[in-house]
Amino acid sequence: MGTRVEMFVHPLSNPGTAGICPEMLEVAEEVNRAGDYSLAAEIYTSQLADLQHPDRGLCLRKADCLTQAGRISEALDSYCTAASLGKLHPEELPLLVDTIARTLREKELGFPGPGGKSTSSSEEEGVESDGECGDDEALDLFSCRLCKCLLHEPTTVECGHTFCKICLEDEAITECVQCKEQFNEKKDGLPNDRRLDVVLSGLLDKLFATESKARKFWIEGQVLWGEKNHSEALEKYNAAVDLAPSIGRLLCQRAELHVEMRNFSLAVQDASSLCRIKPHWTKAHSLKATALSEAGRNDEALQEYLMCVALKPNWTKVKLQAQKVLSEVFSSVFENGNMPTLLHPLQGGVASRLIKPPASLMSLTPQAQKPGSSSQDSEFSVSKGSPVDDTSSRLSPPEGSTKSLAEVLAALPAPPGGLKRKHSGEGPSASTNHPTKLLRPGEAGSSQTASVCGGRMFPAELLDSGDMECPLCMRLFYEPVATPCGHTFCLKCLERCLDHKSNCPLCKENLSEYLATRGYNKTLLMEEVLQRYLGDELADRKTIHEEERKELSNLNQEVPVFVCTMAFPTIPCPLHVFEPRYRLMIRRSMETGTKQFGMCIADELKGFADYGCMLEVRDVKFFPDGRSVVDTIGVSRFKVLSHGQRDGYHTAKIEYLEDKKVEGEELVEILKMHDAVYEQANNWFTSLKDNMKSQILSHFGDLPSNDPDPQASPSGPAWSWWLLAVLPLENRAQLTILAMTSLKDRLIAIRRVLIFVTRRRPR
Repeated sequence: MGTRVEMFVHPLSNPGTAGICPEMLEVAEEVNRAGDYSLAAEIYTSQLADLQHPDRGLCLRKADCLTQAGRISEALDSYCTAASLGKLHPEELPLLVDTIARTLREKELGFPGPGGKSTSSSEEEGVESDGECGDDEALDLFSCRLCKCLLHEPTTVECGHTFCKICLEDEAITECVQCKEQFNEKKDGLPNDRRLDVVLSGLLDKLFATESKARKFWIEGQVLWGEKNHSEALEKYNAAVDLAPSIGRLLCQRAELHVEMRNFSLAVQDASSLCRIKPHWTKAHSLKATALSEAGRNDEALQEYLMCVALKPNWTKVKLQAQKVLSEVFSSVFENGNMPTLLHPLQGGVASRLIKPPASLMSLTPQAQKPGSSSQDSEFSVSKGSPVDDTSSRLSPPEGSTKSLAEVLAALPAPPGGLKRKHSGEGPSASTNHPTKLLRPGEAGSSQTASVCGGRMFPAELLDSGDMECPLCMRLFYEPVATPCGHTFCLKCLERCLDHKSNCPLCKENLSEYLATRGYNKTLLMEEVLQRYLGDELADRKTIHEEERKELSNLNQEVPVFVCTMAFPTIPCPLHVFEPRYRLMIRRSMETGTKQFGMCIADELKGFADYGCMLEVRDVKFFPDGRSVVDTIGVSRFKVLSHGQRDGYHTAKIEYLEDKKVEGEELVEILKMHDAVYEQANNWFTSLKDNMKSQILSHFGDLPSNDPDPQASPSGPAWSWWLLAVLPLENRAQLTILAMTSLKDRLIAIRRVLIFVTRRRPR
């Protein structure tokens, strides 16, 4: 039966007693190790029969073998015989505890036996736990992943996850339990000095008004409890339970408070209610057992400890406690003058008469079951729906009476309420952990109510898109982000505001540090609420966003234009961006993926010149105050067809310029001119003073090499643009050469400039 447990070999009381055969004892131990427990028990029985007085160690060995063989009633006789010879110690009873708990687990709880899948990974690994495993408490969308309860004063941290504010104040919390991201250095107890999320807080108060109020009382009670103000803490807990009587963890904490205040009867009531609400929660049974034990009701405490071991077999701490209480129950059998009666327990089967094996224990062995019966017919079973008595009076002995061990073990219950474990797909609770959809009026099964996974309910009409609007754009949140001050905005809306001023748009709190870290992570809970409950509205909002993005990424119809300086193809153009409009422009060019924008010089009449150069962003470095240094390089020339504006910066409809290619004699002429002008340019550059040369090299780099095919690039040879950038020319003169689409004309113009600057250079 069950998993084999190595049996502890109990020492003999009198090893040298006549009648004990060492050889037979060795055989019994070998047979026991081989798994033939019944044969081992028979050998021990024969050895005991030859003794004038029973040996305590032999009785315990026999009892262990009978227990492993499933012959519980006979095992009890042997255990009692041993108890009559000397008090049973907890370390002598692990097999009995394991066997009873395993039978409860397999036959009554419906959990898998040997070879089946364990219900908890911690059981497989043999890890001790306090019983608060993940399966005990169903978490829904609005549960804090730290305290497992409804979010109270929800606070969103850097990574975008949301927790209760009071949970984050725990100094032991240094990383997000969901994504494992390390929190920034704490200030005033909170990561990055964050405060509660205003929108989420209001939403929770609206959707779950009663539970939110209960959580408020609950938290206040926790604080008072921590200050050792037990009476006021209990008042807060009572108020919370009155509002939300079915919250398991709330009842659990109030029961623990009752235990600390030594109100054991009230603790038992709360723990019993908790067992009824969560029949498979080991913490509930452990708490009830503790309260019963502290109240001196060991008989009932034993039942709860055994249930704990049945639910979590490798919970070592509770298993040892069960053995301790069982030892005390055995001892109680011989109180009130019973001990002398059992001095000769084998004479006439006195032990068997006093401690008659109950039907519940007889059902542990197949031989004891009636034909056609099953384990469900035993006394372990309780009819479905039978309530758990809050005071456990059903199992309490009358005052002044002594309850026998058999009566205690016979009273061992099935799970509270008689409910067996429901497997996937069984019963009404099979779907409680599924994601839920907000049911709207008129939809099938809506009943004007939406259910949230985990059992929370709220009227569907309470949540509408107005609760989730950005205060800046007055549209549904898109990519919502929460600031350290607790306000929520669309990501793009917040960025645009911070381009102008590093303060919260609502409360005006300084967000310089937030801006410096650029920690604009989306509020994941808000995202999930939008997707789950306002899916249609969010889809419409996303469509609008994608249309705007598509329009911004069209580099022909509406090209963003930076009005500043001359830029040339293949030539680096570093920019210091500080104006809000250009911060927005650069950010959009990065977000759309084009990473390009136009560069033009100013024009007094039109705003910017009719010709310019497209720049491609290679890198952006941000400063804490929002300014940035943008590393760009020229890629192509363009002609402006029309001028425009968008959100404060200039735009243009453009056409790209390319050099006209030539062939034949004209090509030969261009090649000769190309080589001659390049040599002229190289001579001019090498003749410059060292300090001037160093400045040019540090900013523009070396003079590009001569191109064997000057028509290979649509913009012509790179060295010509390098030279045009470093020559001392006015912007208008540079713009004229930039606009040329004839390589020959451009070479002629460059040659004239070289001749001019060479003649002007002082000798």
